[in-house]
This record gives sequence, C-alpha cells and structure tokens, in this order.
Amino acid sequence: MTEILLSDIRLAEALIFASPGPVLPSAILRVLSDFADLDLVIAAIQARYQGGGVELVQTTGGWQFRTAPDLAPALRQVVETPRRLSRVAMETLAIVAYHQPVTRPEIEEIRGATLSQNTLDQLLEHSLVEPVGRRESPGRPTMWGTTPQFLTHFGLKDLRELPRRDDLLLDPQTALLRPRES
Repeated sequence: MTEILLSDIRLAEALIFASPGPVLPSAILRVLSDFADLDLVIAAIQARYQGGGVELVQTTGGWQFRTAPDLAPALRQVVETPRRLSRVAMETLAIVAYHQPVTRPEIEEIRGATLSQNTLDQLLEHSLVEPVGRRESPGRPTMWGTTPQFLTHFGLKDLRELPRRDDLLLDPQTALLRPRES
C-alpha cells in the first residue's frame, strides 16, 4: 500500500486553496513528491473537510474548494460575492453573444489574439457560455453560444435586447467634439 506523506497533502491543499480557479491534476502533481498517489492525496483532503463548511470538489477538469451545498442558501442572505470577469473574458463573452454560434478559432480571429483555455473555463464556470454543437468543417470544432444564465446575469429577456453593435461604437471625431463632464 502506498503511504501518503503529510507534506504532500498539505502542499496540494495549499495549492488548491490559493488558486483562483480549479487546479488541474497535472499542476497538483508538480508540487507532490515523486511517488505520490494523486488519488490518495485528494481523498485525504476530501476526508479532512468532510462535513465542514467547505469541501473539495472536482470541477471543469480540476479541483477547487467550494462552500458546502447545504450552507449556500444561508450564505446568499449574508454574503454578496459579485465576481468580476476579466477584460479578456468580457471581450470573449461579447463576441460569443453577438456572433453565436461561434467557434474558438472564429473568436480568436475576431479578437486578433489567442483565447486561453482559462478564459473559456471562466465563462463555463459562470455558466455564461455552453457548447451548442459542432461546425461541419474539418476538425469539427465546437460551436459556443450563450446560456439562459447569461441572459439572467445581464438582465435580458432574450438576445434581441442586446445593444445594437452600432450603438456601442463611437465615432472618434464625434467623441472628441463632446464636452467633457466635470
């Protein structure tokens, strides 16, 4: 039987606790000793928190501490946790909203930059985007669209309530002529 080192458990626990999002198994393995068994380390951490206010859960391919589900309703009454999306995530979300269904390569082409998996994971974790099918082209890339949670989050009844793209674009000359607000 493989022995679990307390230092491995503590290192994995600290890494997951300090990370802003789910921690991939490969990242956890990088901090563990050479012969550590990841499954046993995770099981030991889960056992340590069993029945507590937080628990270790597997989500989006990684591990993350989350509030125990039975406590969430009580906390919603007291703690308001507005999570801000990064600029890149908001940009990506806008592209998906206005161009859906859209593939990752199409998002990258519109943005003019690569799209990290972390950004896509953040939007998935917030339930703002979801896979809506596959494009009938070589490689059959996943097509992305917004979710009902997206509409709720932004106070929209449906996508037709999104601002028109033309209303969002400012004419640089017109913007320069506008009086500044004090």
